[in-house]
Amino acid sequence: MDNKMTEEEEKEKTQGQHPVALTPVQSRRSQAASTHHSSRSYVDGHGTHVPAGGQDDDSDGAQAMDVEISAEKAFEVGWDGPGDPMNPKNMSGGRKWLIVMTLAFGSLCVTCTSSLYTTTYEKMDAEFGNSRIVATLGLSLFVFGLGLSPMILGPLSEFYGRRPIYILAYIFFTIWLIPCATAQNIQTMLVSRFLDGFSGSAFLSVAGGTVGDMFNRDQLQAPMMVYTASPFIGPGLGPIIGGFINYNTSWRWSYYVLLIWSGIMLVSIVLFVPETYMPVLLRTKAQRKRKETGDARWKAPIEVYERSVFWTVVRSLYRPFMLLFMEPMCFNLCLLSSILLGILYLFFGAFHLVFAEVYGFNLWQIGLAFLGLTIGMLLAIASDPIWHLNYRRLLRKRENETGERKSEPEYRLPPSIVGPWFCVVGLFWFAWTIYARIHWIVPIIATSFFGFGTILTFSGVFTFLVEAYPLYAASALSANSFARSSFAGAFPLFGLQMYHTLNFHWASTLLAFLTLAMAPFPYLFFIYGKRLRQKSKFTQLPD
Repeated sequence: MDNKMTEEEEKEKTQGQHPVALTPVQSRRSQAASTHHSSRSYVDGHGTHVPAGGQDDDSDGAQAMDVEISAEKAFEVGWDGPGDPMNPKNMSGGRKWLIVMTLAFGSLCVTCTSSLYTTTYEKMDAEFGNSRIVATLGLSLFVFGLGLSPMILGPLSEFYGRRPIYILAYIFFTIWLIPCATAQNIQTMLVSRFLDGFSGSAFLSVAGGTVGDMFNRDQLQAPMMVYTASPFIGPGLGPIIGGFINYNTSWRWSYYVLLIWSGIMLVSIVLFVPETYMPVLLRTKAQRKRKETGDARWKAPIEVYERSVFWTVVRSLYRPFMLLFMEPMCFNLCLLSSILLGILYLFFGAFHLVFAEVYGFNLWQIGLAFLGLTIGMLLAIASDPIWHLNYRRLLRKRENETGERKSEPEYRLPPSIVGPWFCVVGLFWFAWTIYARIHWIVPIIATSFFGFGTILTFSGVFTFLVEAYPLYAASALSANSFARSSFAGAFPLFGLQMYHTLNFHWASTLLAFLTLAMAPFPYLFFIYGKRLRQKSKFTQLPD
């Protein structure tokens, strides 16, 4: 989920190069070009922008090259008009939503696996004889795997398409659940958990791009909200399911249930999710054209502009860190979302502690305590039409002021402006209502505020990063994914010690103050974001 729009940033049509800045290349003239002069252009991931001038009338070599390029362009395969049935944007609405829901439930299964594990601690620790902090490593390693995989495996979809990544990732995700279910020691469990998270995240890193492939920009908000929310509802759903399983039967049944679920999802992906990545579809079309005509000159753009798999992966490794540490907007928004996800994963240990010691809940009751988080997240998804109306209001306001109906990345930030304040309220509320004399429903309602604010924050941050860094959208989302996974993996390791040392109230209050410190940044970027983007080398095309 986290690396949507990989194809938009990586269409750098250079061979064997890996520049950070935009790279000047020779432009390809259209077949209808009236002259054959070469010019300089800059590849930006969306198209080729050609500045005026720069022509060399005296260069016969350049003219000959452009003639050759124009001839090659004439045999470049594209869509057969706007109604081409191979174009995924022309699928029926029902089929598009079937694909979206299949991907959403697939993502839900992966992220549910991360947190359902926390309900196995008591019985698993007793069987293996390990400490609770060692068991917690299984949660952290799974989440670290979720963060690492997109930067390594995500770019492969640009060469082989999304569908092969889906299928292979889910096969391995399912396979690594087997040693989790049959493990005879904690070492096997920890290694399997890391590899399971690594495999599952390859699926998450590509799925968001499929949603973008199928829907136009004005249709994208609702399906993207559904898909974006599913990986975050999963962690809240895991303890609910796991609480009932582990209270009533062996901890190994947690993994048997996940095996059944992932097997059903694997079959569904194979049956219902086609290839939607347009460059790969055009390559398939070109291969069919060559076979039908016998003319080897028919080629898709992805075949003309060959790129190195190695350098594409290298770019996907270093560029996210450049964005993360050189771009203040990217850094602060990633830090905010990382703190929120870290708190969410810290709650998996804190809830067991708080609700068991303060309210005497058993395992399945502790699982049900996560309903507050889940309901809050679902309500945030249901609020999407409100934010869409606000987005359209901002567009109309700009049109009235400038006469131009044009979106700005900052128009995507209002959910992230409101969201952190819901999280702050929810955390303070939770911190000071977890007393035995106060009914247990009160702190659970507080967690619904946190869940509501978390989804709003993530939704705004993701869409802002994609629009603010259009050339490097996948790198921006990879940076966010890595930062979030690092915090989500680290927070549970010190969560229990923090709650024991500071007590339940002040530990939760500390988390609230962390969120409060970061809450103003989305509003500041809404006001000053455009000025910051004008100074950034990652957001601007050359003049």
